[in-house]
Amino acid sequence: MKLTNPEKLMLLMLSDIYDKVGLTDIDTKILRSAIYSENTWALDWEMPGIVGSAAEETPPEVTEVVDYLDMWSFLEESHNSFSAEDKMRVANEAAPFGKHIRFPGFDGNNEPKLLGIARLLIADMGRFSRFAGRDLNSHAPLRQSYARMFKVFERMRSELFTPYTLSPDQVITILQARKISE
Repeated sequence: MKLTNPEKLMLLMLSDIYDKVGLTDIDTKILRSAIYSENTWALDWEMPGIVGSAAEETPPEVTEVVDYLDMWSFLEESHNSFSAEDKMRVANEAAPFGKHIRFPGFDGNNEPKLLGIARLLIADMGRFSRFAGRDLNSHAPLRQSYARMFKVFERMRSELFTPYTLSPDQVITILQARKISE
């Protein structure tokens, strides 16, 4: 939903009134968060019947963040299901990234838009709940690393029959793509 600044102000003021009156049909927290973070696409996702034909196209950065969060969900869940032997193998063959397989987030200084989108999706919209409660600021730019990893993951994805079924070999291959090619 594309909103002008006056429309944003009116919605924020109305949400205050809505809360004071005690109404609960609309999640004013998500409304405020979407407006303050300049992520009004979230309103289309959370209230699709209300927006109607005024819905805005999902920005490419949102699709990118969703892709990366999905990939990391597969990586973490698959790794958690591995035997101790497989985990050791992943740690050795995907070093230095194979020991602690955990989504590091986005850099707050260099990737603030991506970090804001991830926080909105996880904390406010309740999506990708496995990452809830984490500090999503990686303190290092990782977008390019994730792009390399996702390129590898995307090719494997069509082969996956059930959720979170990456093999140790697949996890190693994806994590190795995180390294910069020389």
